[in-house]
Order: sequence, then C-alpha cells, then structure tokens
Amino acid sequence: MEMGQIRYVLAAAKHLNFTRAAEECGVSQPALTKGIKALEAELGSAVFNREGRRIIVTGFGRSMLPHLQSIADEADATRALADNFRLLSQVPVKLGVQNTIGHLRLARFLAEFEQRHDGIELAVSEASQGALVTQLDEGVIDLAILTRNDAANEQCRLTPLYDERYVVVFPPGHRLGRSNAVTLGELSRENYVDRLACEMREMVMGVCESEGVELYARFRSEREDWVQAMVLAGIGFAFMPEYSVTLPGLIQR
Repeated sequence: MEMGQIRYVLAAAKHLNFTRAAEECGVSQPALTKGIKALEAELGSAVFNREGRRIIVTGFGRSMLPHLQSIADEADATRALADNFRLLSQVPVKLGVQNTIGHLRLARFLAEFEQRHDGIELAVSEASQGALVTQLDEGVIDLAILTRNDAANEQCRLTPLYDERYVVVFPPGHRLGRSNAVTLGELSRENYVDRLACEMREMVMGVCESEGVELYARFRSEREDWVQAMVLAGIGFAFMPEYSVTLPGLIQR
C-alpha cells in the first residue's frame, strides 16, 4: 500500500471522476487508474464501480475511505513535523539573556534543553533588560531570560525558571565576611563597589537610604566581571544576585 495510491483513491472519491482526480494529483489518468486498481487488489475488493465515465463508491469503499483518509492525515502531520524539525535544526533559536544574570546556574538549564531537543542550535546573546524587551517586540530574538516578570509586555508568555537571593559579596579576609549574617547597619560607611547595570540598583539604594545606611562607592562599573574583580581585589563590597558570583574566593553573606 503506497501513499500515492491512497491519495489517488481519496481524490477519485472526492470528484467521482478519474480525469479531475488525476489533475488534482498531478498524474496522468492511466497512472491514477493503475494505482487505484493496485490498491483495490491489495485490499481484496473494489473501492469503485465503473459505469462508463461515471464512478460510484462501493459499500466496501465507503467503509475504507475514513481509514485511508486517516492514513493520509497522519502522513501529512508527520511530514509537517519533520519539516518543522528541519527548520529548527537549520535556523538557531535566538535566546537573549540579561547581562546581570549569572551564567553558571543558567548553563544547567541550557544543557537540559539541549538534551531534550537534540539537533536544535541555540544562539545566545547578552543585553540589558530594556534592550531585550525591545528585541522581543521587534522579533530580533525568540526568547529572553529576564530577572523581573513585569518587564515584558502582555503578549509575552512568562515561565518562572528559579528563585535567587540577593547577597552581600566581600573580598577574602574582610572582617564582615567572618560573620554568618550581616545587617544593613553594619555595611554603613563601608567601601562599596557599585553595579551600575543592576536592575535592582534603585531599590537597593532606596532601602539603604531608608535604613540610614551610608554607602561610599569607591568604584562603579556596568560590567559584572569588573565589579567582581574589584571586590576580589579588596576595593569594597557589592550587592549581587547569588548565582552571579563566579570568581573563586569571593565571600557571600
């Protein structure tokens, strides 16, 4: 039983005319008739009765048509699925990641995605939260990983990935790093490394101000690697998401 034969039968049943069925299938009428006869021989009974130029679906044919249609539909669905998979394999899924998100924790999610979707290529880019939202709106990227669920517009579907604490990061040997916990008051007048690209920066500054905590910024940068390097060098402490801390030796509290 061949798919071409099945499509010949379905087209003939639709038009009740071999000529029009052959035109729909893009074959000659003799080829269509030969294919239908071959399928009837395999099924063991006639699907059509031929009365001159007219064809009539037999009782056996009427019982077979739903099954043949189901086979054709499944074949179409399988072909469409294969086409979609090939398209995904050829065109990378464009993922934008907010530049303040730590890559170590996120890498595990991406590794799991790769295992579940073998053959799909990921193209990862990095940008600020505002830039990623714009890229989503303009179709530049397909997905974005952001830190705030109120950043994207209503047309985007939001899926939580994980929760993350905000921590204080100290250089090795810092006196406050020896404590199990640190209060905001203890940070007052301590040398501070300011993460300018932090999406929570204004909130953190507001909380410190409301608590009377005075922060003295000795270094400011939009780059996460520079912020951590300066903390590690002993310039001061920083507020950071826990999974963004990547340099060995930094102390989190």
